[in-house]
Amino acid sequence: MPFEKMLFAGSGPITRMNDISGFPFAGDAIVLSGVNLSLGRGAARVNILRDIDLNIRRGEAVGLLGPSGSGKSTLLMVMTGLERPDTGSVRVDGEELQRLSEDALARFRGKNVGIVFQAFHLIPTMTALENVAVPLELAGIADAFERAASELAAVGLSERLSHYPAELSGGEQQRVALARALAPNPAILVADEPTGNLDEQTGRDIVELLFRGHAERGTTLVLVTHDNTLAARCDRVIRLRSGQIESRTGAAAPA
Repeated sequence: MPFEKMLFAGSGPITRMNDISGFPFAGDAIVLSGVNLSLGRGAARVNILRDIDLNIRRGEAVGLLGPSGSGKSTLLMVMTGLERPDTGSVRVDGEELQRLSEDALARFRGKNVGIVFQAFHLIPTMTALENVAVPLELAGIADAFERAASELAAVGLSERLSHYPAELSGGEQQRVALARALAPNPAILVADEPTGNLDEQTGRDIVELLFRGHAERGTTLVLVTHDNTLAARCDRVIRLRSGQIESRTGAAAPA
């Protein structure tokens, strides 16, 4: 399945899934039980995730912290259905992901999950406005371009709507990617090292926009990072090592 379809497929109007009573932390947004994932064959097979049990509450901000190769990004992929575990259960916003077909998973992501990657994954032949409007158009939103323009204005790009990705700086491209992720008002926002390709100041700007989107919309946020300071801004920090949860810290109810 093409990358764009994998992220943006959807059908029917989008509603705000994250308007919940009792915010914050009213119920579970993501529940992983007994998740294991290995890659490779025979002697070359490597355990990437091992016996992962994790609950993330609705409206919570969770930082996934750990060294390179600890399984952070893979865990994020499993949470969003972009990777299927060998064993275990993955439930996101009440939906058992392992029961969904690839097309159904793509539709589910389009309505419920916004994703921001380190690599921006913008469509090079589309303008900033068109890139943000894509998931909205696929979901049948009548005012897709008006909403896309509003989201781009919210991240400071109202003057760059007609620019193509190659005409934008790295920070501007990541702003477009963030606007695209937030445009459908997803219940869950995940970000995988979103500042990894940016300079320090631009990275700080993106982080502020990311947390502002989380706070203003009541969106559940899952953030993969190597940065202890950035992770500390979250309600809870999950530390991974060698594919296992090493520790959990924070004020939220323990998983």
